Amino acid sequence: MTIPEKQQQLLEDLSLFQDWTERYEYVIGLGKQLPPMDDSSKNPEHLIKGCQSQVWLDAKMEKGTVRYAADSDSLITKGMIALFVKVLDDESPDAILTADMSFIDQTGLKEHLAPTRANALTLMANQMKQRALSFAS
Repeated sequence: MTIPEKQQQLLEDLSLFQDWTERYEYVIGLGKQLPPMDDSSKNPEHLIKGCQSQVWLDAKMEKGTVRYAADSDSLITKGMIALFVKVLDDESPDAILTADMSFIDQTGLKEHLAPTRANALTLMANQMKQRALSFAS
């Protein structure tokens, strides 16, 4: 699937839930599905600065695509970073850098999160693109 197709699938999945409690549970569930992040990667170099919770993001290049590892000490924040991992993981650096990340606005999450958590969504998207930039040709 392309990045826009993954984004559309995610939006469709979220639209299945009638209320925000169910949507939060879905997002938290995505976080729980993230593969465990190696404890050695949970260091200041991988910390996304500016988030209310601690959020770690690592990236490596494998066979021409960027592979992300992420974790957080907060369930909702871990779910939020999982949204981005679900969409951007295993894509080429160029595809990630040109991806339109405004899909996150269409989820409605920003309107239902505290302002500091909503700001974290932007920080996460920017950091994922920044990591991809380091691998771009």
